[in-house]
Amino acid sequence: MENSASGQDPGLTVAAVARRLGIAPATLRTWDRRYGLGPAQHQVRAHRRYSAADLARLDQVRRLINTGVTLGDAARVVLAAEPDLQRESSPGPIRVPANIATGPEINQLLPSRTAARGLARAADSLDSVACREIITASLERRGVVWTWDALIAPLLVGIGDRWHSTGRGIEVEHAFTQAIEFCLGSVSGQLRTPINVRPVLLAAAPEELHALTLNALAGALAERQIEVLMLGQRVPSDTLMAAVQRLGPVVVFVWSQAAATGNPAYLADLRKIRPAPALVAGGPGWSESMPAGVIRVRDLAEAVSKIARIVAE
Repeated sequence: MENSASGQDPGLTVAAVARRLGIAPATLRTWDRRYGLGPAQHQVRAHRRYSAADLARLDQVRRLINTGVTLGDAARVVLAAEPDLQRESSPGPIRVPANIATGPEINQLLPSRTAARGLARAADSLDSVACREIITASLERRGVVWTWDALIAPLLVGIGDRWHSTGRGIEVEHAFTQAIEFCLGSVSGQLRTPINVRPVLLAAAPEELHALTLNALAGALAERQIEVLMLGQRVPSDTLMAAVQRLGPVVVFVWSQAAATGNPAYLADLRKIRPAPALVAGGPGWSESMPAGVIRVRDLAEAVSKIARIVAE
């Protein structure tokens, strides 16, 4: 057993810690030998046992590595921050000194390639904390559209392709999606004084399950002080019609990812409402033949531009 029911906690073995970190025991021993990341209370000729404090230290190292920091720099940063770490609880982000490879702070945007690699490693490791740190740093520095196009969307495509080809990685997609929703929701939550009196209504087509782009659009519009109401995925026609009639939105944006969900008749029904809101259709699921008066957009940037222009009129 790794823990004792009575007396002093004996700590975790090398094998147990390696399993928790997702690395080989030999790698863990190398970290100890080269960088001093072993058990703080290790005694000569005694079996190595890691305390909760030791595990917290190693977890911080792993998080920094996932964001693109080299192992040596991560070890120096974490060991230098020893007095500030709260060992018995989940540690917060560590500030990275300006003299290391990735820049002034972990919460400042890394170069795009480094950030993309770090985000991919963090997602694959199910490290939600590191995912949120990288995404949030990019959102603060570059904004929603750039972060979505350059970091988030390509990784989502890669994760999806891997699942389709191997059947593996669904847990990675789910955990990564939660991190994305959290970060984009934080951006939307900062809106205090919207410029639009009537809301922008965001909805996915009936049976459309892939609606994460709506979160990105909501965040990007919030950056422009535009308030939205998001109905989310799989919105039935009668539900959307009732919401439009009740709210009188200035714009209705409908998303379709898959061709099976992009039925133009769904949009044609919305055009019958009076007064008719501006109707914007986004996503690759829609056909080229659209009902008269429907604005077709190809990507997130175009959707933001079109909607912002309509709201400003």
